[in-house]
Amino acid sequence: QVQLVESGGGLVQAGGSLTLSCVTSGRTISGYIMAWFRQAPGKEREFLSVIRWNDGGTYYKDSVKGRFTISRDNAKNTVYLQMNSLKPEDTAVYYCAARVFAGLARAPDEYSYWGQGTQVTVSS
Repeated sequence: QVQLVESGGGLVQAGGSLTLSCVTSGRTISGYIMAWFRQAPGKEREFLSVIRWNDGGTYYKDSVKGRFTISRDNAKNTVYLQMNSLKPEDTAVYYCAARVFAGLARAPDEYSYWGQGTQVTVSS
């Protein structure tokens, strides 16, 4: 099994930056893909970005491409989401998710493992 723990959320002013972390444990994740999602109040869970652990291949939702960057650190077993130029509409609970490698999946129901989420609030 894989356990995921998100951290790094908080309160940020519009235009600011924040980096979220997702620490993995339980087993090797070299054969997995890791993704970030978010869910705002009253909204469906939304795909943001995904990374293949083995080769670092990435895919981004068009609306965040250029502002958000996903990356991984093998030594720390951690995936990051660097978020720049934050907007109030970025306010949401951000989740890390994982599944066995099967391409760069974008739907929540394609992922097997989920962290508990970390709240990001962007003020005007």
